[in-house]
Amino acid sequence: MLCRILCLGLIFLYSNFGFSQDKKVVFIILDGIPAVELEKAVTPNLDQIAKIGGYARAFTGGEKGGASETPTISAVGYNSLLTGTWANKHNVWGNGIEAPNYSYWTIFRLMREAKPDAKLAIFSTWEDNRTKLLGEGLPETGNLTLDFVFDGFENDTVLFPHDEEKLYIQKIDNLVSYEAAHVLKTEAPDLAWVYLEYTDDMGHRFGKSPQLTQAIELADSQVGRIWNAIQYREQNFKEEWLIWITTDHGRKGPDLKDHGGQSDSERETWMVSNCQELNQRFYSGQAAMADILPTLIDFLSIPVPENQRKNWDGTSLINKK
Repeated sequence: MLCRILCLGLIFLYSNFGFSQDKKVVFIILDGIPAVELEKAVTPNLDQIAKIGGYARAFTGGEKGGASETPTISAVGYNSLLTGTWANKHNVWGNGIEAPNYSYWTIFRLMREAKPDAKLAIFSTWEDNRTKLLGEGLPETGNLTLDFVFDGFENDTVLFPHDEEKLYIQKIDNLVSYEAAHVLKTEAPDLAWVYLEYTDDMGHRFGKSPQLTQAIELADSQVGRIWNAIQYREQNFKEEWLIWITTDHGRKGPDLKDHGGQSDSERETWMVSNCQELNQRFYSGQAAMADILPTLIDFLSIPVPENQRKNWDGTSLINKK
């Protein structure tokens, strides 16, 4: 079983001032879904979440033509979310993740340093998210360790034999979403990341198509079981949950198959959240992938070292109280 639960000792002696034990965060990346395709699909779960909080188009890719211009590539986008910085800082330029600059801490390290006994979780259809982007267990990340890990199934060709139609990825996504829902419902980690891939595979193969629409609608049902787990926790425990759902990049028009460049359609993303304190920047269409980390930090009210905060390229999307 690739899922493992690790018990953590007290690693860091950081101030816990302002941290609320009752606040929990789960963020979900649904890979490669263009906003225009999302908006025409039938997505009752995302719609319900957005009705409570909000939905808006957003962007990735840094400043077009500027020093922070960032490829619209999956791992690059994930790391901009995780660190609140663009590629010129975090140094992930492609899916090879060759030399991440771990000096820019991810939200997982920020959480671990602020609250050593916080429960951290990842549920992912791509193992590199944990081993390379988060850098679990590396000296450069302060030997970051997660409590709940469910990933690596893409490497298991016995249980999930690879096929050209990528149905094995669809099956892994489904498994990942079920496990995420189960652990969120029963263990309530303080910070969790869920990553699902199948939509991007359908985009690359078929572009704008019924297949992509069907993949988006399947992803919505997978989000729904996670959302149900969160609602259960809120209804039965004294917990406040923030769910934040986004995609990592758009797709190149007109067929919407590829991505990586700086066209408007490749840079355009979207965000959905149940947050009821979203500010005008969220709704302006100018919210960025790099804004998500400051937003999650604001919700959790955890202390951040100034030498980290000053390097963020994003700003919070929550109204200041």
